[in-house]
Amino acid sequence: MQTKIEKIDSSSALAVKIIEDAESHELDFLSFREKLSFANISHPEKKKEWATARIAIHDALEVLQVPYPGFFKDEHGKSHAMNGQGYVSLTHTPGFAGAIFHREQPVGIDIDLVREKILKIGFRFLDSSELDFLEKDPLHYTMAWSAKESIFKCQGRKGVSFRDNILLEPFARNASRIKGRIRGTEFADHHYTVEVRQLENVILTYTIW
Repeated sequence: MQTKIEKIDSSSALAVKIIEDAESHELDFLSFREKLSFANISHPEKKKEWATARIAIHDALEVLQVPYPGFFKDEHGKSHAMNGQGYVSLTHTPGFAGAIFHREQPVGIDIDLVREKILKIGFRFLDSSELDFLEKDPLHYTMAWSAKESIFKCQGRKGVSFRDNILLEPFARNASRIKGRIRGTEFADHHYTVEVRQLENVILTYTIW
């Protein structure tokens, strides 16, 4: 998969990057606070994931001609712009990191490798109605997991169960959109449209509130 930068509309863009070592000058755009956070990451792979995700959001912002403000995580683990403007979501999976930005609305993004082992844990994150329509196929299950992850990140609160609180409507293995909603929380009955991209053995999903 090639590195992907996509301008969704005049207010939003996303980028997906191959995870690799970043030269120090490639991270000059980071805020002082972010440079401290980066320096405190001891695990080499986590350093690469963190840096690549920041480069991805920097690339997405460049497409929108938005200056990079620096980002921090709140108590729920959701990233926010340090200047309080716009909405961001970051993600990574082995080999790839991605990010999405919107000027005005909450967003969520997820990227996942398609792997056989997801079939063994479907009961942990899927409602019985979802198990009924999903094929016993790693791709179909990964699409469901990734769509729920994007919805979870978009709503931005801990304590939301993938199985009990996020419900997906039936969708096919070649679907480019997945409909879902939150139930049983303060965001009950909020409906989401999740965009889906199948890129080689990777599923990319994102949603905008």
